[in-house]
Amino acid sequence: MPDPTVNLARYRWAELDEPGRRAALARPEAAHRDSLAADVAAIIAAVRRDGDAALRHFAQRFDGVTLEALRVSQDEFDAAEAALSEIQRNALRTAIDNVRAFHAAQLAGPISVETMPGVVCRRITRPIRAVGLYVPAGSAPLPSTVIMLAVPAALAGCPQRILCTPPQKDGHADPAVLTAARYCGVEEVYLVGGAQAVAAMAYGTETIPAVDKIYGPGNAFVTEAKLQVSRDPDGAALDLPAGPSEVLVIADGRADPEFVAADLLSQAEHGADSQVVLVTPSPELADAVEAAVAAQLTVLPRNDVARAALEHARVVFTRDLAEAFAVSNLYGPEHLIVQVPDAEAWLEHVETAGSVFLGDWTPESLGDYCSGTNHVLPTYGYARAWSGLSMADFQLHISVQEATPDGFRLIGPITRTLAELERLDAHALAVKLRLEALGQPQAPLPTRKVDA
Repeated sequence: MPDPTVNLARYRWAELDEPGRRAALARPEAAHRDSLAADVAAIIAAVRRDGDAALRHFAQRFDGVTLEALRVSQDEFDAAEAALSEIQRNALRTAIDNVRAFHAAQLAGPISVETMPGVVCRRITRPIRAVGLYVPAGSAPLPSTVIMLAVPAALAGCPQRILCTPPQKDGHADPAVLTAARYCGVEEVYLVGGAQAVAAMAYGTETIPAVDKIYGPGNAFVTEAKLQVSRDPDGAALDLPAGPSEVLVIADGRADPEFVAADLLSQAEHGADSQVVLVTPSPELADAVEAAVAAQLTVLPRNDVARAALEHARVVFTRDLAEAFAVSNLYGPEHLIVQVPDAEAWLEHVETAGSVFLGDWTPESLGDYCSGTNHVLPTYGYARAWSGLSMADFQLHISVQEATPDGFRLIGPITRTLAELERLDAHALAVKLRLEALGQPQAPLPTRKVDA
């Protein structure tokens, strides 16, 4: 019987030097990183070479199923929807409505600014032509990820939206994943998982069309495959860099330890490489949270996964809440939960985080499923420079400029001067010829010695 006690690694921030602080906030190292990259490269090469045949081979090898067809039929969509209860179908519909409402509010119209008389600059928006949505369905199928990807793709008006998800042991897609896809308007779903799904969407096969950008979370193989195809000009872009899931909870002595423990475990159960961090000025709270975590583990079906993740969990003690937020900003968490009185007042102290959950009644679970925000977020510290998925990730923002003849008379000489400063004479010549055509000559271009 496993040890029921839980002992999280503890650090006192004020007593740590810089190397100690880096160690306290270090993420788990990805195991076998070099061999993983080589294995993924081999899978990608096989899919590019053998197409559908490679996908069927990998389905047998990794998923243990023999696939007759890669694309999900309408009959399978119908059966999947019928397999769900009305309560489950309504929950999916409500989540879709909330996510759609929040993301629709992000849509912005074109911008037009006259920067000088007769010189107009605009920004116009176009949807990304073809997008590939990846939805994991291994130990825990994720219909919520369908919603997070498919709703903004539809709102953006992406003309082609395809979805790949691994087959279950029975050779079919998870019913909730298929039903969510149908409710979000995704008609093309393919039974392909892992790095091979990423390769198929990036380069195309006989059945699966190639896309311009790939979205969605996944295991280490999926993440590595997205990185590899995004570096290839013939591949596909990725949504954002990510690693294992993580949460950081800031809580003081007045927080409910049961709530804090449940929030930590909600991330720990994602995978053995997930990381959970508690930052608090209260040793008493930490003791109570450890006891609550141990008790809650006994009733979790995935307690073995969560317990493995807790091996690299940690508690960081700070002198006060201000220091706690400074620690969080250095860490850059995927999810930041703030369980302190007047949590809203502390929001101004948050500088880096994928998504923030304020107060005792806002568990991270809400954002994962149905509050309306997107749960595809930067992890592994990328939140210090990247944002979570939004409407902008499904759109192209194109700048446009136009000058009238009078506008060119004003801006042309400035342009030529700057081009000459940079010694780019062809740039200057493009302006000079037009100024002369308008009867506004300037001094001749300077003669430059051509390097041998």
